[in-house]
Amino acid sequence: QVQLVESGGQLVQAGGSLRLSCAASGRTFSSYTVGWFRQAPGEEREFVAAFSWSGGSTYYADSVKGRFTISRDNAKNTVYLQMNSLKPEDTAVYYCAARVGWSDYASKNKYIYWGQGTQVTVSS
Repeated sequence: QVQLVESGGQLVQAGGSLRLSCAASGRTFSSYTVGWFRQAPGEEREFVAAFSWSGGSTYYADSVKGRFTISRDNAKNTVYLQMNSLKPEDTAVYYCAARVGWSDYASKNKYIYWGQGTQVTVSS
């Protein structure tokens, strides 16, 4: 069993930056794929980024590529999402999730463990 806790979401102006954290407890992230998803009001939960802990591979949605970076801290068993050049359309609740395996990394249905989410609001 893996428990995930996100933090770091807040109100920020367009063009600003935020760093979200996803801390895991219960088990280490090793051998897991960790993904970030987001859900805006009235919208489906969508893929943002994914990181393969064992292989180090990363992948990003086109909408965030070049602006967001996913990284990890082994000692803290934590994954980060650095978000730069934020836009109002980035406003959403951001969730981290974990699963075993890498195939279909963008599919939310493949992820087993989910955090409670953290709100990011970008004002124009």
